[in-house]
Amino acid sequence: MKLSPLIIFIFFLSACHTLPVITKSSSPEKTFSACPNPFLKQKTTLIHAIEVHMSGGIKNAVIGVTEADPATRAISCAIMTAEGMVLFEAVEIDGSLDIRRALPPFDFANFARNMLEDVKLIFFEPRGKIEMIGFLPSGETACRWQSDNSDTVDVLKAGNGLTEVKRYSGGGKVKRHIKFSGFAGGFYQNIELRAQEIASYTLLMNLIEAWPPEN
Repeated sequence: MKLSPLIIFIFFLSACHTLPVITKSSSPEKTFSACPNPFLKQKTTLIHAIEVHMSGGIKNAVIGVTEADPATRAISCAIMTAEGMVLFEAVEIDGSLDIRRALPPFDFANFARNMLEDVKLIFFEPRGKIEMIGFLPSGETACRWQSDNSDTVDVLKAGNGLTEVKRYSGGGKVKRHIKFSGFAGGFYQNIELRAQEIASYTLLMNLIEAWPPEN
């Protein structure tokens, strides 16, 4: 049987992406204690200074205001200029998305849905179940979640204190890579998110202020 070039190409792409191997340690002095957990523990409002780097060298500096409730997974997000002009605002409650404002360049198709998915990946523990815990070959502590939408999410803790989240497609390709650093006052001060899509982008988030809404 002769395979078409298209089928061969698809097989080739599939073979290029495999999930990193997670194994239990056989060393007594290196035992797994707990899954890394950089996520919010209670409903919180956060204000970040955000640099948005897009393919083609496009760069925007904005202010992001997020209210996130891990108990209900409700999200409210706003993006504004340093002068206070609201460029984008959306709310998601019980999976229902309400876009209240979307000005260029934040008005393109699927921006709101993708943005809120990114926010949930940053601040909420993955949905689904933990299917593997242990260590990567490079030494990071790792917990692997199989999410409800067939994506895989790894939550990692490196020896240097850096916490990371990696979200993989069903084919094993990294779709999102998040790095948390500078933990102080109960919150990570710096968050970097890299999105690898057809149009890739990077968010550099520096915390300005965070508080529980009741305060």
